[in-house]
Amino acid sequence: MKKAGMIDEWYPVALFSQLDKDDRNTLLMDMPITVARLGTDEVKVTADGGRSLPVRLGYGHVWTSLGNPDHELFAIPEADQPGRRLVEVGVVRVRCSPLRAVENFLDIAHFPFVHTDILGSEPHTEVGNYKVEIREDVDEVWATQVQFYQPQAAKSAAGGITTEYMYRVPAPTCSVLYKTCPPRPGEWDVITLFVQPVSEDVCDVWPWMALYDDDTPMTDLIHFQQTIFLQDRSILENQIPTRLPLDPGMEIPTRADLTSIAYRRWLKRHDYTYGAQLVAQ
Repeated sequence: MKKAGMIDEWYPVALFSQLDKDDRNTLLMDMPITVARLGTDEVKVTADGGRSLPVRLGYGHVWTSLGNPDHELFAIPEADQPGRRLVEVGVVRVRCSPLRAVENFLDIAHFPFVHTDILGSEPHTEVGNYKVEIREDVDEVWATQVQFYQPQAAKSAAGGITTEYMYRVPAPTCSVLYKTCPPRPGEWDVITLFVQPVSEDVCDVWPWMALYDDDTPMTDLIHFQQTIFLQDRSILENQIPTRLPLDPGMEIPTRADLTSIAYRRWLKRHDYTYGAQLVAQ
């Protein structure tokens, strides 16, 4: 059953650039919708039965809601910084809860085992201490001071480096990752995961990036990120239970799971339970 809190959130449903070719017929929280481009910068999203839905354009994507959001789409200021390359990775359908997809994105402990010799490697498997908080002023989950050794932190990286991360959850099915930028020390690369809840156990994932990288061809940037996420997909589609457990007694956390714990607590606080499992079965 849909919860009011998640109905009134913004969700990505299409790449704006792809609407030059065809309308997109898809599902949002089990509801059939159609996304159509009407003009240069105008898009219409229609629900089953002809009801017009609210629309926002942001970060190369079309966003809509089945409800009536009382807030604008969250800000990513880096998207407007001169010199950044904005990378539209496309969409990947995953047979898992949309909340599971976000939680996996927040987890760095799996890097050496799932993204071997790219984002992690043995024996560099330890997750050091880091800080996690729910920032009350902006109502977002943040993890900071995260450091991890990576053989290839980005397509532009020439070799292994200790990468610093910050994770941010500004919406129940979206996460923003800030990480060390190899070509520009002192700056952050931005990698996002925008998740469209197709149903409670199926989602469309729209990765998007804002990078400082003047040399790597765009196709290579896209393929690099697609490779990473496709490695994650096989793990996500085999997790049990399929939906994200919110009862703290259903899974045993470790120190590396601090961000996941805060994310689940934040979801429960707002009754963001579409795609969640509330009790043990």
